[in-house]
Formats: sequence, C-alpha cells, structure tokens
Amino acid sequence: MKYLAIDTSAKRLLVLAKGEKTAVRDLSDCAMQHSVRLMGEIDGALKEAGLALKDCDFLACVVGPGSFTGIRIGIATVKGLCTAADRPALAVTSFDCLAYAEGSGKKLCLVDAGHGCFYACPYDGTKAGEAHYLPREEAEALIAEGYAPVSGEELSIGGKVVNAAEGLKAAAEALAPLARPCAEIEAVYLRRSNAEEGR
Repeated sequence: MKYLAIDTSAKRLLVLAKGEKTAVRDLSDCAMQHSVRLMGEIDGALKEAGLALKDCDFLACVVGPGSFTGIRIGIATVKGLCTAADRPALAVTSFDCLAYAEGSGKKLCLVDAGHGCFYACPYDGTKAGEAHYLPREEAEALIAEGYAPVSGEELSIGGKVVNAAEGLKAAAEALAPLARPCAEIEAVYLRRSNAEEGR
C-alpha cells in the first residue's frame, strides 16, 4: 500500500508518506504556519519515501474536528493534489487517529475545542459512536461511565496521550477501502466557528 496522509487539524503538522519506505514529518507546534510549511513537508516526505503522487493508492487527510482553518488547508491541499495526480482521497477524522492509535478497549477520544469544551467521540475498539461538542462536565460524565479518555495532546481533563503519527498511519491503512473521489471529501465540524458565533 502506497499513500500520502496529512493532518493539519491541530497545532501540530503531520505528513506521512509510505512508499519504498515510510517517512514521517511531525512538527509539534506549527499553529498558524500550516499553509506556509505544508507543501515543503509533503515534498520532503515524498522524496524520503521514494514516492511519487501518481504512484499513491490514495491521499488521506484529517477532516476534523479541530482547527477550522487548519482543516480547510488540509482538505484543499489533498483535493488539489488528488485532482492533479488523478488519485482518490480518504477522509480520516481526528477521532479515528486517536482510536486506531489506542487500539482495543472502550474509550472516549477527545480533542480540545477551547473555552473548557471538547470534541468527543466514544469508541469501542475502533468502532465509533456518535461525536459531540461537549462542555467539560458532560465529558467527565462519559468518563465516569467507563470510557477511558484518549487524546493526542495533554488536556486539562487528563487521560492517555497517544502517538498522533502512529494513529494517522494505522487509521489510513485500516480505512483505505473507503477512499473515494476527492470531490466527496468534506470537513467535520461539530460547532460553528468562533467568527460565526461572534456575528
């Protein structure tokens, strides 16, 4: 399986290329620089992996939830590359990356949504439940019901921090059969953006 996968949904920038070998670019604090750094990191990862876009089975991107601007940057980039190389696209959620990094067990995948709230999705192994935008109290109630909290970064609510790059790789490879025409890839937003809420 050969592919390119990117995650621009959070502060970190992840680019993973799997060709003759696997190349991972993981910039832990890239907030507000995704649009500047992304193409250079993609180019470097492809060269390191000995991979050309036209040889990819698919191109994957994390479609959210997370940073509204970051998600749009990732989706637009993958759609453009898929169109140019005539390759299918794979949508992977932020939650999928966390669930596949953690593997088995009953867990609550959490992404910081700011203002003391979280994007949350319960999983049983890698089977997803319904995703929500939750205040801390509701997330804590789910944890009290037996869902182990899992995230890609340290959160105020606690829980296990998993390896984001490993999660992206595992999710992309497991979900590869779901790759489809890039025009069908859409962002996953669980709430309106701060700009929209301020109107």
